[in-house]
Amino acid sequence: MPWMPEVFTTPLGAARRAQDEEATSTNDAVPYYEGILADEPDALVRSFAARQPVLDDPRVGYVEGTRELRAFASGTAEWLRERDAVVENVVLTRTPTRTVEEVVLNLLTDDGRRVELPVAVVSDRNPDRTLKVIRVYHSTWPLTGEHRVRPPLLPADPNLHVEGIPGAYQRALAEGDLEGIVATFEPDGYAREPSGAAYLHRGIEALRDLYAHMFANGGGIGLDHCTLTDDGVRCAIEYNGVRWGTTEIPPQAGVAVYERGSSGLLTAARIYDDVEPPSVSDTSLG
Repeated sequence: MPWMPEVFTTPLGAARRAQDEEATSTNDAVPYYEGILADEPDALVRSFAARQPVLDDPRVGYVEGTRELRAFASGTAEWLRERDAVVENVVLTRTPTRTVEEVVLNLLTDDGRRVELPVAVVSDRNPDRTLKVIRVYHSTWPLTGEHRVRPPLLPADPNLHVEGIPGAYQRALAEGDLEGIVATFEPDGYAREPSGAAYLHRGIEALRDLYAHMFANGGGIGLDHCTLTDDGVRCAIEYNGVRWGTTEIPPQAGVAVYERGSSGLLTAARIYDDVEPPSVSDTSLG
């Protein structure tokens, strides 16, 4: 949830300002698509520190500058309305310096099909809640039937170490350890690929089938980790995918959110990337 509510002039902003005056909310910002659809591009600009907006979007690409952000916001709002888009909020992972907002867009494609598009919006923030940069992640597969190679948005961080169950998942993923990765999930846990609910795998046997397929190219999947956002329940990792089994692939950007259950094991792994396996067209990195 990136946008600062106090910079809006519409009832959307006014209502949130009144709410903020009454109590401190953990959701102290306007959701990403709600802000874009408010048709107040200047408010979006004012949400950034030093009024230097920086945003990266899978569909549009790199956006920098106030004029560019205004054009992006107007174009994206028009694109959403033309496709009769409905925004379903999923969950927000929030720390003092970063938010990871997960939504699902239900919208029409160019050929009139209604599809589901999972989206993750990562926002780096200053202590005063102004924005540094926004990175949007989703696959193009539901929209076009094709994957689009997306170069890295961030450098790998060699000092980043994922702990606990999300760390065990990452080690098993890299090693191609099928039983090890399945063991990180609760019995009713699920993994969702970037293409949405049709590619959701729930339960131990479905997870075993999914990861066996993912490890079929001679081993695990190599990710270079870039950022870690952990609120104690969910752990979001931005990464660059660099290896699929025995095949080196062009480094490609993605983010995955790992949600813990009461047992500490994973109830969900939700993946947002556009990485195409060496010989398969509908599976993501993880």
